[in-house]
Formats: sequence, structure tokens, C-alpha cells
Amino acid sequence: MEQQREAGTLGMWVFLVTEIMFFGALFLAYTIYRYKYPEAFAAASNHLDIRLGAINTVVLIVSSFTMAMAVFSTQVGGRRNSIIFLLMTFVLGATFLGIKAVEYHDKYRDHLIPGQLIPGHPFHPEVAKPGDTDEHKLHLPPGVSIRNVEMFYWIYFAMTGMHALHMIIGLGLLTILTIMTWRNRFSPEYYAPIEISGLYWHFVDIVWIFLFPLLYLLGRHLEGHMG
Repeated sequence: MEQQREAGTLGMWVFLVTEIMFFGALFLAYTIYRYKYPEAFAAASNHLDIRLGAINTVVLIVSSFTMAMAVFSTQVGGRRNSIIFLLMTFVLGATFLGIKAVEYHDKYRDHLIPGQLIPGHPFHPEVAKPGDTDEHKLHLPPGVSIRNVEMFYWIYFAMTGMHALHMIIGLGLLTILTIMTWRNRFSPEYYAPIEISGLYWHFVDIVWIFLFPLLYLLGRHLEGHMG
């Protein structure tokens, strides 16, 4: 049983390394284009809702704690507590996706979905004129191309969309684990599936910890620097 747990854990770590390489390509693209178009990226970042992003960050940090407690509860034979913490983790993960859906809807409303991803609803945001404080419009510094802003949103949707897909997979795993725990399939001697799934969940949370400042805080940082 111990050998199976070690083999499963090693397999998950190998899988996570490949995931790091995958997300690494997206981070590299972000770095290159942010360097080329800093003002456009800052303006696009300022249009994101930092409050919703911050709430989602807190939600995922708490979900990492509840996932860790689910693993611990299983290790010590606390079946009831394990179920409670798995359900709490599921609710927090679903909350994250719900908030992200609200953000995506806001981008749809403001015509910020890049390219022709949605037929009949192309990327065509309304640009604010000097003195206009409408938060639904893009506020661009002089000389900033709208196409460079669109590049930010390509990267934004690629990164957050891929992260959301991983979250959905995580919720599927949590559903299966909760059912198995309810059926008393785990014990202090056998808890590898929960432990290994916990590694996956923590990885997805850590990715968001990097995404939040890179996407949501970029404009604020550059504004302060330029000021």
C-alpha cells in the first residue's frame, strides 16, 4: 500500500511538472508582450475588477486550507470531518468559478472578448474620451493602440480560461472523493487519492496566486511607477 502511495505521488508530481511547462509558455508570452506594450497592458489591466480578483484570491487560499484539512482528517480517521472539508473545498471552488463567470460576463458586455471568439460579438470596446469617467469604457493613454490592448485580453482569457478548466477538473475530483469518502473507501492506512488530489488542488491555487498580480495589479503598479 505504501509503495502504491509513493508511486501515485511521484506520478502526480511528474504530471504537475508538465503542467508547469504548459503554463510557463503562457507566462512567457505574457512577459514578452508586456515588455513590448507596457502602457497598453496597464490600461487593459486597469479595466479588470480588482475587487473580484482579490475576493477570488482569498477564496482559493481558504480552499487550500480546507483541502489540507480534508487530507489530515482522512489520515487520522475523521471520516465526517473529511467529508465536511471536501464539501467546503468544493463550495469554495464553485464560488471562484461563479465570480469568474461574472467577470467574463462583464467583458462580454463591454465587447472585450478578443477576436471573433463569439460570433457576432467581436472585440470592439468603447474608448472613453478625456474627462469621461464611465467605468464600462476603456481609458487609454494617448498613442496606445487598441490592438495592443486586445493582445492583453487574448493572454488574459488564455490564462484564466485554462486555469478555470483546471478548476472544473478539480471540482470533478472533489465530487468523486466525497462520494468515495461517504462510502468509507478511505482510512488512515489508505488515503492516497485524497492526498494526491490535494497536490493538484494546491497547484491550481498557486497558479492563481501568480495570475492575480500579473493580470490585476499590473496597471496599478505601472501607474504608481510613472507617477
